[in-house]
Amino acid sequence: MGRHNTTLDDGFILVGFSDWPQLQLLLFIFISIFYSFTLFGNTSIIILSRVDLRLRTPMYFFLSHLSFLDLCYTTSTVPQLLINLHGLDRTISYGGCVAQLFIVLTLGGTECVLLVVMAFDRYAAVCRPLHYMTIMSPRLCQVLATASWVGGLVNSLIQTGLMAMPLCGHRLNHFFCEMPVLLKLACEDTGEIEAKMFVARALILVFPAALILGSYAHIARAVLKVQSMAGRRKAFGTCGSHLLVVSLFFGSAIYTYLQPIHKYSENEGKFVALFYTIITPMLNPLIYTLRNKDVKGALWKVLGIGRDSE
Repeated sequence: MGRHNTTLDDGFILVGFSDWPQLQLLLFIFISIFYSFTLFGNTSIIILSRVDLRLRTPMYFFLSHLSFLDLCYTTSTVPQLLINLHGLDRTISYGGCVAQLFIVLTLGGTECVLLVVMAFDRYAAVCRPLHYMTIMSPRLCQVLATASWVGGLVNSLIQTGLMAMPLCGHRLNHFFCEMPVLLKLACEDTGEIEAKMFVARALILVFPAALILGSYAHIARAVLKVQSMAGRRKAFGTCGSHLLVVSLFFGSAIYTYLQPIHKYSENEGKFVALFYTIITPMLNPLIYTLRNKDVKGALWKVLGIGRDSE
């Protein structure tokens, strides 16, 4: 088949999981369930952090931002994936593809920075408890949240701007407009562009991941000084669950964005992308609030059950 330039008047065909027709119904069911849990969990966090005074703390301020991010992030890809899996429509316009790419990169980059901010918040709470409220002042929280959004926006502008090149072909072997898949459609050599993108991606992925691991290393050192074995186990359990979801997000994103384009496998990439587009946004509200009595108490209060905690 001949290849020709994709223009503004053309669109793309999103292959999705059509290569595995036997999996499509199963994926549709599970992704619908996961998406429903994501909507419920993250919306609940946002509402509870607004209505309950006990949750007016830096931790829940950042968590509400994370929940809003995850709501937008999943909604930018999952509804289209569900339509794709149902076989109703597998097309996306050129403009829609560029817009989706920009939104996904903005929200994903913002989440990378925000997870660093949340790790710093936990470091201040555990390692500097007497000065925590002084360190995490309302003004600093606002600045850090704004910096997260600005960081994600700048990273997205850089990478989307670098994608301003002729594309040949209309078939995207993915369920959304993913950067590596679009690069494979480039009509020209992308070596120089890939090098520039690698620097931008390393700054938004590797550097934040290293800072998060450093923060939790300091937290682990502080927890080891705790005399109570029960307190130690609880702290390590909480930190371990946080690191698990962070590892899923960064690990899958690093696999996708930091390997050479010629080694990138679209078939593997589709399944890996499910981790950072669907699974971690669903897990975040559970992991960060599952053991928290204040959140449970706020939920019972909103539901009118009349319990303050479990």
